[in-house]
Amino acid sequence: MKFDVNKIRQDFPELQREIYGKPLVYFDNGATTLKPQQVIERVKKYYTFDNANVHRGVHFLSQEATTEMENAREYVRKFLGAESTSEIIFTKGTTESINLVASSFGRRFIKRGDEILVSEMEHHANIVPWQLLCQQSGAVLKVIPVGDSGEIDLELYESLLSEKTKLVAFTQISNVLGTVNPVKEMSDLAHDYGARVLIDGAQGVAHDYVNVRELDCDFYVFSGHKIFAPMGIGVLYGKEKVLEEMPPYQSGGEMIDKVSFEETTFNDLPFKFEAGTPNVGGILGLETALRYWQSFDLKEVKKHEKDLLDYATEQLTAFPRVKIIGRAANKASVISFVIDGVHHYDAGTILDRLGVAVRTGHHCAQPLMQRFDIQGTVRASMTIYNTREEVDIFIKALERTIKMFS
Repeated sequence: MKFDVNKIRQDFPELQREIYGKPLVYFDNGATTLKPQQVIERVKKYYTFDNANVHRGVHFLSQEATTEMENAREYVRKFLGAESTSEIIFTKGTTESINLVASSFGRRFIKRGDEILVSEMEHHANIVPWQLLCQQSGAVLKVIPVGDSGEIDLELYESLLSEKTKLVAFTQISNVLGTVNPVKEMSDLAHDYGARVLIDGAQGVAHDYVNVRELDCDFYVFSGHKIFAPMGIGVLYGKEKVLEEMPPYQSGGEMIDKVSFEETTFNDLPFKFEAGTPNVGGILGLETALRYWQSFDLKEVKKHEKDLLDYATEQLTAFPRVKIIGRAANKASVISFVIDGVHHYDAGTILDRLGVAVRTGHHCAQPLMQRFDIQGTVRASMTIYNTREEVDIFIKALERTIKMFS
């Protein structure tokens, strides 16, 4: 499909809204993207005509829903470049996917004295589960520092790796800084020391190319709602040989093979990790969203987003009181900044009244805020349906906001 931002915008009903009498400028895509009409209609169709519980049902609707769900799993496999559908686990999102790995992999493989590495730029969802695992197991959590530009020094990163390192977890793209990390190189270095690798792709899937076999990561996680899919659906990719060795995360229906009061045996992958009734509507919405995303040329998408990033960065730099946090050489279309003399919450509130939706606060990355000695930032995150004209509206609104605090 030819990249035409005006045509793309027509797919998103929410962009037609007015906020306080002004056209909506939605720059909060890092938190969640808006949903195209195609995804909305697919979820509606499932609950209107195809609603049935999947697997083991002999009636037509159950068989149909099962086929559609498993076809969606196959599409996710191809999207990620995984080898087998056994490696695709449906979860609620990135957070549950990481918790699954921390609980299951950690229970089996992490022991006292082992080391887990995370970076200083991680979302809380990629910090706290490992902290809890370390408290429970006696392992040690080590932190990969972030430089002043918001980048990871690969030599410094490698100096933290050792034979004690059992797992390294890092983000593909920072939700605060926009930094695109060298995840392939980081994965290779970790494997040189025998460590397993988990990549948080929550931001990565919507801005960058993903092929898990090329990355050679052991785990890759993402949330559907960051890439135009419904909330409450996500994916854990894991190498089949690693998943086979991990114990179940939750127990109940679907994940069992045979149950007796004497002994229970467990289902094959991927169902071993999918206890209970799945979010079938969300899964079908996810497939539709990924198909929508892949209908565009990624090179054109990245060109469009880079143009927005460069244009907005240039405009923001003209404000003497604005400081951008994160100036990595390789960035996604995410800009975080602070305004001298203006609290980020106040700035976000006024921008909202002027029709511009941004995110303010610590963005679930308090250690990163501490690293830069700030309480929080204003974050503008842009995607395929945003325009230069919206950047202009945002900049004018920001100018009014700053003048109010002069």
